[in-house]
Amino acid sequence: MQATIGQVASGIAWGQWFSAGFLLVLGIVLGTLVSRSMSRLVETRVSRHHQIMIRRLFFYLVFLLFAVAALREAGFSLEVVLGAAGILTVAIGFASQTSASNIISGLFLVMEKPFEIGDVIDVDATVGEVVAIDLLSVKLRTPDNLYVRIPNETLIKTRVVNRSRFPIRRVDLILGIAYAEDVERVSDMLLELAKENAVSLEEPKSFVQVTGFGASSVDLQFSFWVPKDKYFEGRSSMMIAVKKLLDKQGIEIPFPHASIYAGSHSEPFRVQLLAPEQQKDKDFPDANERDGRN
Repeated sequence: MQATIGQVASGIAWGQWFSAGFLLVLGIVLGTLVSRSMSRLVETRVSRHHQIMIRRLFFYLVFLLFAVAALREAGFSLEVVLGAAGILTVAIGFASQTSASNIISGLFLVMEKPFEIGDVIDVDATVGEVVAIDLLSVKLRTPDNLYVRIPNETLIKTRVVNRSRFPIRRVDLILGIAYAEDVERVSDMLLELAKENAVSLEEPKSFVQVTGFGASSVDLQFSFWVPKDKYFEGRSSMMIAVKKLLDKQGIEIPFPHASIYAGSHSEPFRVQLLAPEQQKDKDFPDANERDGRN
């Protein structure tokens, strides 16, 4: 048994296998160096997405050349390897039609370029920042720091909203005022508020328009423009400022009221608001009242 193992070990061309392994390692190292060098070379000319694609392309090209050289060094016939690779490719193609569809969709995304790495997009009610664009899928990071993977085929078939494609965004605030209020006066106050806000842009100009007459209010749309990276900050600060302004100027903001109805044959409920001290006396009657009831 020992002689048989020794014969097998002596029959293996260890030198060829070590050379093949060395070529594979060298291919990985050189591929990494070449891909990084090409990425730095085109860094100022293309987007981050194209940088990653170029880096991966050069890495796989260099590694593939060294892998073929390693196979030949190990004694494999290149024709046999190519034939087996062709058969394997056909088998994998039939077995992974979904993956092929995602790859083709990914190529369309690269050509069309509806978004890039760093953009904030909205896909199927999922909002997140694009952190990676791969052959099969796109990876997002949501505002609450979740990692979401979306197949490329879904992105091709679904409506995609790019929220950071342009440098500025418009903020629309919907508010209602009582019918007794002066709409033009309120509009002027809101426009003046937009001028005083540090985040709101002077151009394009802010505007206020009446959007409808509600059941208990005149509905207004107050719109102003902010830089895309200040959207949430500008929206929140402006809502706080609008509430303070309307309270200070005594502008009524209507809100729904509930009524109690027990049927046409019932007496109406009598509702009375009590002051805090009246409520306390009602909850804790004095001794004379208790004695009288007793």
